[in-house]
Amino acid sequence: MNVVALENEFWQVGILPETGASTAYGRVRVGEDWVDLMRPTAPEDYGNSSKAANFIMLPWCNRIRDGLLRFNGQTYQMRTEKDDGTARHGDVRKRGWQVESQSYQHVYLTLASADYADMNYPFKFSARAEYALEGRDFVWRLTLKNEDTRPMPGGFGFHPYFVRPEVEPLVMVPCSAQFNLVNYLAETGPVLLTNRLNFQQPRALGNDEINDVLTGRMVDAPAFMQFPAWNVGLLMRADPIYRHLLLYAPVQQPFFALEPMTNVNDGFNLLAKGIDESGVFTLQPGESQAGEVRLEMVTTSP
Repeated sequence: MNVVALENEFWQVGILPETGASTAYGRVRVGEDWVDLMRPTAPEDYGNSSKAANFIMLPWCNRIRDGLLRFNGQTYQMRTEKDDGTARHGDVRKRGWQVESQSYQHVYLTLASADYADMNYPFKFSARAEYALEGRDFVWRLTLKNEDTRPMPGGFGFHPYFVRPEVEPLVMVPCSAQFNLVNYLAETGPVLLTNRLNFQQPRALGNDEINDVLTGRMVDAPAFMQFPAWNVGLLMRADPIYRHLLLYAPVQQPFFALEPMTNVNDGFNLLAKGIDESGVFTLQPGESQAGEVRLEMVTTSP
């Protein structure tokens, strides 16, 4: 399995072109050591995006209820997952991406849906992904382009996992609202944040499972993950198009996820209901949409 390795004085990163342009590992330098702050992928799992440190969700994020995509008065049946009956996490994370260029600190990859006869999406599209190390920043860039002759709904995002050592991380998410999810799906627009999901100040994740979408994001304020075990932290800055952040913290697992997403879970069907906060965008033929996420490694006080 080919791994594109990127490295500078602050970061070591591995990218897996054959596995959806996923991330195999993301390590930061702490003193003389390299520390995994992103959940590392075992080499034997490099072909499994679900075990990756981060994978791309495109041309939609999270779930579509019953695999039914409703757009412009049409309904399209998509393939669904056996466990929950939804179409989940887009259809690029298990596909091979083409490496167009690479260096020690940058890689640029592309994918065309037309290259896959079984692509689980009723519209033709292409995508670009870039990963770069820019000083203390690990930068992720995504572009989605409509290659169809019809208008196309779309969305994209990232699904990064971070380590959760015994010394509990502290998490801050600059969002003032949430979606009430039923079976992990949004049915209505957002509501005011409850205390359970109020991470506007740094706090521990706690002992209960979290799998919720936060919104009302203060786009100029970064999310923050502090790792007291190593006195380091990560600032997550995202372009405004990433309207939502999904916080996932499973019980008794050594990882958690903080996912920047353009659309909420089942966003296509929210859009069909006229709910603007879905985050789904529409691309005209030949039109594209792009967004950037930055992870900045910072030193914190002991």
